[in-house]
Amino acid sequence: METRAAQVLSRPITIGGLTLPNRVAMAPMTRGFSPGGVPGADVAAYYARRAAGGTGLVITEGAYVGDPSAGQHDLVSRMYGDDALAGWARVTKAVHDAGGRIFAQLQHVGMVRKAGDPPHPEAPAIGPSGLPLLGDDLGHTMTQADIDAALSAFGQAARDAERAGFDGVELHGAHGYLIDQFLWSETNRRTDRYGGGVRARARFAAEAVAAVRARVAPGFPVVVRLSQWKQSDYAARLAGTPEEFGVILGELVDAGADAFHASTRRYWEPAFDGADLNLAGWAKKLTGKPAITVGSVGLDTEFTASLAGAGAGRTGIDGLLDRLEADEFDVVAVGRSLLADPEWTAKVLDGREDDVVPFTPEALGVLG
Repeated sequence: METRAAQVLSRPITIGGLTLPNRVAMAPMTRGFSPGGVPGADVAAYYARRAAGGTGLVITEGAYVGDPSAGQHDLVSRMYGDDALAGWARVTKAVHDAGGRIFAQLQHVGMVRKAGDPPHPEAPAIGPSGLPLLGDDLGHTMTQADIDAALSAFGQAARDAERAGFDGVELHGAHGYLIDQFLWSETNRRTDRYGGGVRARARFAAEAVAAVRARVAPGFPVVVRLSQWKQSDYAARLAGTPEEFGVILGELVDAGADAFHASTRRYWEPAFDGADLNLAGWAKKLTGKPAITVGSVGLDTEFTASLAGAGAGRTGIDGLLDRLEADEFDVVAVGRSLLADPEWTAKVLDGREDDVVPFTPEALGVLG
């Protein structure tokens, strides 16, 4: 007899012009196993194992766009250069051969970068106002030429991702990276058309979506990842009210966004006072677009504890299924559980939760 999990999670869902076979996605997680930014055969096999294990959508780690200031590590993948793009073509083929679909997450770290960081140590840290998320090291305040170059890099990366066989792209607009730095009032102190009120602060994000939409085929899915929290401040608030959040989302929808991936540390927590909806729920309610939720799915501790060396116990997902059945959101992204067990999706759908390999911190150190 079909399990409740299978009934809820096995329903197809359409994002843009693409229909996914089920409601489970692999969350984007920076792994740093791509020397020189080039994903190899081990990366292809890593993602393909999750697709073969029943996960309907794989979202890659953030791949740096082709702006010299976009990155901060030489082991994190990039979405530019013939060598990296050839590597990604092998990744997409492996995932497709395993029956899955795959989106590339496109990333520009902005002021998270430190002076001298690879892969381009000569490049400055740049941001809307040159303000760091932590510390006192001021960076370069972006000129219009800098903004235009970054937007062009996002558009080109999306075009190259589509050519490499990706089924869609996700713009990383969360966690304090460049797009988020424009959205957040604490890091955006501009007085031109990119700063000031909520709508003006959303301009760069909207122009990034428009730049991507202009370079890819009609129907090619464009997702935007957003969060309240920053890696430097878990209590940060991108939007203080649903109305403010709606302004940001509306600008992104008008620019061509097909769906939203709302990053939270605990998916069950309300995003705003007065309602039980989480951030993904509000994204769907305010736009009508598909929404992806994420945050400690099936685990009893959040990822920060795991980064500090703690394990995580398994919990049930009945509460998650309740919310999916109520159409609060449409897709659930799973992170650490899929690191520990590539077959997590198939086991959960089949009612074999007791067979799931538990997450331990050791999973963070290998490309299993």
